Amino acid sequence: MRTDSCVRLNRMLFGLLFLASLGFGQTPGDAFQRGNEFYRGGRIQDALNEYENILKQGYGSPELYFNIGNASYRLGKTAPAILAYERANRLLPGDPDIAYNLKLVNLKTVDRIEPVPELFVFQWLRVVSRLLSKDLTVNLFAASWLCLFLALALMYIVRRTVFTETLRWFALSGLSGIILIGGVWTLQAWVENAERDHSIVTAQVVTAKSSPDDQSVDAFVIHEGLKVRMGDSVGDWVRITLPDGKVGWIRSMQCERI
Repeated sequence: MRTDSCVRLNRMLFGLLFLASLGFGQTPGDAFQRGNEFYRGGRIQDALNEYENILKQGYGSPELYFNIGNASYRLGKTAPAILAYERANRLLPGDPDIAYNLKLVNLKTVDRIEPVPELFVFQWLRVVSRLLSKDLTVNLFAASWLCLFLALALMYIVRRTVFTETLRWFALSGLSGIILIGGVWTLQAWVENAERDHSIVTAQVVTAKSSPDDQSVDAFVIHEGLKVRMGDSVGDWVRITLPDGKVGWIRSMQCERI
């Protein structure tokens, strides 16, 4: 477990929460600071309680989920730790500390399921979608539109000048940016939607059924911490798909969406 990175991320989040909480009696910042002190003092459960209180107030960030994962891991809570790290990873994909700790805590899970190999084209699309952050993608997309609009407007105003060729180049650049950045933005939305239905099994042992009925045939047995894909729901039953493609039904209370 990379505790040094935890301290670094703690400081980052504390600054953000301090600014955000100025109008609310500094409650989130105070809770976060107490959580840090408890964590450093070895009072891990108290630290976890403070971090979770911040979530209840509507604040969430990859740094906060990272710390919740660390505290849960220290307390031996495998499923909550994996869930927190997965949420942190979704908000901040590619972070080495999150990836390392997530890999570490996954070693404590019981199930070892080989996933169905993903087609190369889907792997490539995921890589492309992560070349830019969401915020940078939005800013570049807006800048491309602005470049195209200004270039076309100036071409209309200053016709037949020595700048016409240059303006055409800016217009083409803006149009190219709209197409390319727009494609990356679309890919990011596709990847986010594809991963939105994943959940973590939170019950210690779960017997999945072949249909949403207690009297149906047992499909397979899984354990806490396993990442599954959620599908259709019937009452309090939800259909899940394992990494190897197996399908079964479990109670919705036995898993939690990432």
